[in-house]
Amino acid sequence: MRRTARLVTGPALAVAAAALAAAAPAYGANTDELAVSPTIAVPGGQVTVDTTACGPDGSAAGDASAVGAGTFMLAPGTHGAKATARFRVPPGAQPGTYEIVATCSGAQHTTVTGDLVVSLTAVKDPALPQGSVKTGVGGAFGPDPVKTAAGVAALAVAAAGGTWLLHRRVKGDGI
Repeated sequence: MRRTARLVTGPALAVAAAALAAAAPAYGANTDELAVSPTIAVPGGQVTVDTTACGPDGSAAGDASAVGAGTFMLAPGTHGAKATARFRVPPGAQPGTYEIVATCSGAQHTTVTGDLVVSLTAVKDPALPQGSVKTGVGGAFGPDPVKTAAGVAALAVAAAGGTWLLHRRVKGDGI
């Protein structure tokens, strides 16, 4: 029974792996997207969008009406094959996540999207947390050095006692 399961499972896994490998180029073929910078903006802030989906000299029509900024045009920039544009988040924009859309001009008519998060407070760098975590457990050099010294002394006594007991046991003296 076990051998039959292996004979059936092996080819099934091989077929599944081949199907995934065949599907990978179709999924990974279009890696172009609409890059939104900064990804988190405040009302009244300026946002830059760019994409490489429109080709080296391509342009696109952008739409930020979801956040209330209206439409804008992406034009070929100085950074290689990117089409770039800027728009301002309206001062009355509500906090939330909004989809920004751009449709390439010309023969491509590729549509790309990107997300913009509107926040009421400015975020310096969302990837790097600031401050410390209040867990209720103090560090080795907490606010009370007397308690810290007492804890260290208790650990030293326990270690010395354990060593002494192990030494007696090895010698056969017993406890």
